[in-house]
Amino acid sequence: MRAFERLYRHHIGSVYGLCLRMTRDRAGAEDCAQEAFLNAWRALKRFETRSSFGTWLHRIAVNVVLSRRRKAAARADMPPLPADPDEEPADAPGRWTLDTPVEVREIEAAVAALPDGARDALVLCGIYGYSHPEAAQMLGVAEGTCKAQLHRARALLRARLEPESHQS
Repeated sequence: MRAFERLYRHHIGSVYGLCLRMTRDRAGAEDCAQEAFLNAWRALKRFETRSSFGTWLHRIAVNVVLSRRRKAAARADMPPLPADPDEEPADAPGRWTLDTPVEVREIEAAVAALPDGARDALVLCGIYGYSHPEAAQMLGVAEGTCKAQLHRARALLRARLEPESHQS
């Protein structure tokens, strides 16, 4: 139990950040993160050391988010609430480091505005550093679909964030 508590404390920021970026909703991200840890606790005996615990836990968190998204879509066809970019914990990985005049809020808002598939691919590959095969497996899509979604996300972000003076 103590070891799992340490794992929880070590990984909660990362799992919550992943869930927040995918759900765009603080309360939903908190629920998904908690559910991911509950699912991990229940499945701990099935954990295989082929991947790191963090990677395994991220896979569980992605599954929780996608499952909740499917359930919500089945209940109602309502768009998700926009995320508040100030809500992500400061210790979550993937925080932006900028050498450009674009503000962090603009980037976070642009990422939050992406279509689900494009945002998911960007979060997993572009922010958390998963390979296309790993992200595709987590999302339950073909690797080519993951690559296309990441390309789409980058193009949409570029179009939205490019300074006015460079647009033609």
